[in-house]
Amino acid sequence: MTDRTKFAALFLTAFALASAPANAQEGSEAGEKRTRLILGPQLSPSWPGADKFSVGPYVDFSRTRDEEFAFEAHDETFGSPLLHAGKFSFGPSFGFIGKRTAADIGADLPKVGFTIEAGAFAQVSPIPELRVRLEGHKGLSGHKGWGGEVSADYIAREGDDWLFSIGPRVTLGDAKYHRAYFGVTPAAATTSGLPAFDPGGGVQSVGLTAGYLRQISRHWGIAVYGRYDRLVGDAADSPVTRELGSRSQPSAGVALSYTFGGSR
Repeated sequence: MTDRTKFAALFLTAFALASAPANAQEGSEAGEKRTRLILGPQLSPSWPGADKFSVGPYVDFSRTRDEEFAFEAHDETFGSPLLHAGKFSFGPSFGFIGKRTAADIGADLPKVGFTIEAGAFAQVSPIPELRVRLEGHKGLSGHKGWGGEVSADYIAREGDDWLFSIGPRVTLGDAKYHRAYFGVTPAAATTSGLPAFDPGGGVQSVGLTAGYLRQISRHWGIAVYGRYDRLVGDAADSPVTRELGSRSQPSAGVALSYTFGGSR
């Protein structure tokens, strides 16, 4: 789960904690539904291209009537499938990115306001050990651009006892998105001392994510993940990145999980 889901995670955590007692009682009585809450800290770049890091919540909330919980990558945005057709599923997704001010970045560059992102994802699992996912989102405020991500995950698991996943990531952004975080207008060049730079759209970064879930008792478990992205193209060539940020964009999280309900 990356920086853009940090604020969504806060909302999800509050919702999950508020509804947990009722859900636990319902699951136990029905003997069908099981619920799993994952909660802990994560460290991630404070904004796209930042060399500073912020601590936020690493959180996930899952329910199932099946034998095992459906696979979710640790770094995907918040969303839930609305359509299932065989091995294919589709649904809405959303996230947020915190604001970036001149004081935050250390140069007189235009502020990028708090961004609410909304979009959709589509994913397919041709075999149980592989999931391919595509998501796109529009900034309704803040950067107001389009972004997206293409991902693939290899999955190894022993039911819900343990699960390991690893796979590549390709992050995308249009010109408006890239100009917000990596561009330097002529006016901003005069005040910041950076050279003017007008980035285009395309691939923003390539990376790799790995995660591990382990159940240590009927109710309790642990979850960890690590992700590394490397900015490429205009995002990497930007003077904002080269002089004020970093091409390396690592993130990591560790959490406890609690499972309740059902008969297992």
